[in-house]
Amino acid sequence: MLNGMPAQSIQQFIAETADQVRDHGFFELESNNFLQVNLGAAGQSMAWIKVGSMVAYSGSISFEREGALERGVGEFLKKAVTGEGARLTKARGSGALYLADKGKRITILNLEGQSVVVNGEDLLAFQDGIKNEVTMMRKLGAMAAGGLFNVRLSGHGVIAITTHHKPLTFVVKPGQPIYTDPQATVAWSGSLTPEYKTDIQFKTLLGRGSGESFQMKFEGEGFVVVQPYEESYAQPVG
Repeated sequence: MLNGMPAQSIQQFIAETADQVRDHGFFELESNNFLQVNLGAAGQSMAWIKVGSMVAYSGSISFEREGALERGVGEFLKKAVTGEGARLTKARGSGALYLADKGKRITILNLEGQSVVVNGEDLLAFQDGIKNEVTMMRKLGAMAAGGLFNVRLSGHGVIAITTHHKPLTFVVKPGQPIYTDPQATVAWSGSLTPEYKTDIQFKTLLGRGSGESFQMKFEGEGFVVVQPYEESYAQPVG
């Protein structure tokens, strides 16, 4: 008995934690923290996934890190994603692929012609055929305070994003801008283009890495998603 809880038998443990066969589609949640990708389902044999997110698979699946930004993106951005320190890779084949990312909560979103921009650190997977465009943070301050790149996804299909705990979504309305900490900002609607704002007083008092000193301003009409956690990003090299 551990902490007042009786030990489980092997059979009980397997029954409680076993993979649940649901067949709900190309992407399905095994739990809040596990994503199952059913490669080969409905004719879909490929998905983009975050490098390092594969925890298990069954069937015949291969992984390819080359060509992650094949759709008209410059060589510099291509190298940033597919070279050393790659962030995205292809999973191709037939079978069940299981993904997770540091125990973070996973949300599946179905795009129906809309576009959404996701922080590169918080993008877990997306269906092949969805248009994707990777953009680097343009300002030095933004690069210091936030992730190295964002991914704009648009079209029709499913994507999976991750957050530390349950996210909070703000509806952005004209004349009512929303300000967020770049390190806590997960995603926003493609209709919005954030501006990066620096508060010199907070910067002086609290340091360059503070979310209070660097802010993202969202103005217009759309939504922005934040999490109750500030990501820590490695500084860009070169």
